[in-house]
Amino acid sequence: MRTFAHRRGRRLLSAFCSTALALGLAALPLTASAAPAAGTAGATAGTAGTAAAGVPERPDPGPDPDPSLPVHTLTRADAPVDNPLKGFARFYQPGADQNTGYPHSLTWSYFGLSEVMNDPDDCSAYDWSVLDSALDESASYGNQTALRFYLEYPGDAGAHPSNAIPPCFDGHVDYRTNAEWGTTSPDYDNAYLLDGLKDFIAAFGARYDGDPRIGYIHMGLIGLWGEWHTWPYDTDTGDGLPDYMPTDAHGTEIMRAYATAFTRTELEVRYPDSAGGAAADLPSVGFHDDSFCYREGSPLAGVTLPESLGGASYSQLQRAVERGVENRWTTASMGGEVRPEIQTRAFDHWPGGSGDVDDMQACIELEHTTWKMNEQSSGYSASDPDVAAAVRLMGYDLAVDSAHFHDTASGTTTVGVRIGNDGVAPFYYPWTVSLGLKDSAGNVVKSWDTPWDLREVMPEKIRAFPDWGVGADPAYLDYGHDRYFDSDIDLSGVTAGGYRLVMKAKNPLEDVSSAAKKLRFANAGQNADGWLDLGAMTVGSDGTTGPAGYEAEAAGNTLTGTAVVAGCSGCSGGAKVGYIGNGATLTFPHVDGGDGGTRTVTVRYTSAVARSATVRVDGSTSRTVDFPATADWETPGSVTVTLDLDSGTDNSVTIANTSDWAPDIDRVTVS
Repeated sequence: MRTFAHRRGRRLLSAFCSTALALGLAALPLTASAAPAAGTAGATAGTAGTAAAGVPERPDPGPDPDPSLPVHTLTRADAPVDNPLKGFARFYQPGADQNTGYPHSLTWSYFGLSEVMNDPDDCSAYDWSVLDSALDESASYGNQTALRFYLEYPGDAGAHPSNAIPPCFDGHVDYRTNAEWGTTSPDYDNAYLLDGLKDFIAAFGARYDGDPRIGYIHMGLIGLWGEWHTWPYDTDTGDGLPDYMPTDAHGTEIMRAYATAFTRTELEVRYPDSAGGAAADLPSVGFHDDSFCYREGSPLAGVTLPESLGGASYSQLQRAVERGVENRWTTASMGGEVRPEIQTRAFDHWPGGSGDVDDMQACIELEHTTWKMNEQSSGYSASDPDVAAAVRLMGYDLAVDSAHFHDTASGTTTVGVRIGNDGVAPFYYPWTVSLGLKDSAGNVVKSWDTPWDLREVMPEKIRAFPDWGVGADPAYLDYGHDRYFDSDIDLSGVTAGGYRLVMKAKNPLEDVSSAAKKLRFANAGQNADGWLDLGAMTVGSDGTTGPAGYEAEAAGNTLTGTAVVAGCSGCSGGAKVGYIGNGATLTFPHVDGGDGGTRTVTVRYTSAVARSATVRVDGSTSRTVDFPATADWETPGSVTVTLDLDSGTDNSVTIANTSDWAPDIDRVTVS
């Protein structure tokens, strides 16, 4: 059973032949000559409040990796499309299986304010049961919820009230009729109402700020569907209709109440210019584009992209540019909804668009979209590569490029990672990142929390607005950096032996539901349990660190001739270097010789046939080493050779074969 009809009378859209009426139900202008866009409180759409912010300042690159730590290069792989807090959100339906249709991790729901403020005699009494019930059910499916409260809901709200004005407002607040929609609109400037709303927001935040069941909160309460517009009873009084919107000052009070009450949960508001652009001074408030990437009118104009890319004067990003908040994504999330009329075919022409579907890639890249309501994603194929490309681009797309640690360690040792972000937005929550050791059975025998903050890993590239004047569209600018983090872990109490070093960013919903979707990195070594494999670590018992290990595929190595990095499922880091020999070489620079002298070098390799290679340190005489056949090209074996190394880390070890092929090399270890 449906909880309520989807916003804007969507089930009615198919019943009307009139394009004008259908678009009217979407509460947006019909043509360029129509009334200004709904919800332009205090400023007519297209009226600049400030100028475009322009190219954002690049973040600090952060620390360099610890050069004393051996580098382990990790292999990239596609991240799953149902990573938490990004991608598509489906509508909450009580009792329905939430994990059908295209994979997703978010649920969207509305709630009428009168369902919580239901005491006719006391505006300070709150019954949160309707919200808790929905949050608990979504959490049981492993999903976080995005939500909004409303007071007036045009059309059929299903199990929720269409008129959601709290009964305790009766007799204290004047009510008006919105004849266009048949709703009761309260006087949003009434002092009693404003106090009641601000008290509700404070109580809402006190109970739910930081609640792991909630992903995003839309600042609702004001206007139709809580979308901060009362069209056509809005600021455009030239049509002879009164203005039902609150003044900019009162709208600002509501926004600031939300920003004060919610300091941990992400907040969004519909328009950059709502309440006269009050959100411009609230960096924690993102925007909620609920007509995402649609084109309307005659001629067609986009309602997301700016005018510089064919958008309408009232489009979402045009409003942002004119308010100087087009870079708000750096501090707050960008949500909304794929326009309902185009949901079934929004990605048919990916990365571009066609007809009333605008350039979808440009919409995602310039808005820095993290999530969108998309009920019709239920019909998408889970194997559609275009939809997957769009979802992975949305929000964060984090990958660990390299891990930095000693292969054998005991006592206290340092572990570092370099993390990159190929998405369009940062990760917005300070989820705890932990390191751990897994035994041969896959059990985590010990773990350590780190202070690492994934919010610092910004997108490496951003798309420039044509308004910035930095080049022809599309122009991509360097922005974020691979971010290096390291932390000391204490191996005391860990039984000596071989382990897998692993890393995890914990979804706090895991403390509520065992079904919680795990944050997974875009790496081949990512496990379904949320732990990412960083490589093999041997825990010693003599208090020393070593031997030092070096991955063949590490970025600092020198490959000549035909030598090339290749995937290898059984190799450390998931990769190896092949096609060495016949003149092609692999050189490991900066090998640590410790105090110098004769050292044992273990070469880990794969070769389905017996081969030989030479191993040489710097300009010394080459040593010929025989490499017996391994089980196949994916299963490593190892041989050892003694080499004389200088003290320090200036030794270079080269593997070659001048007249035949050498084995594929996984890594070398010096002890």
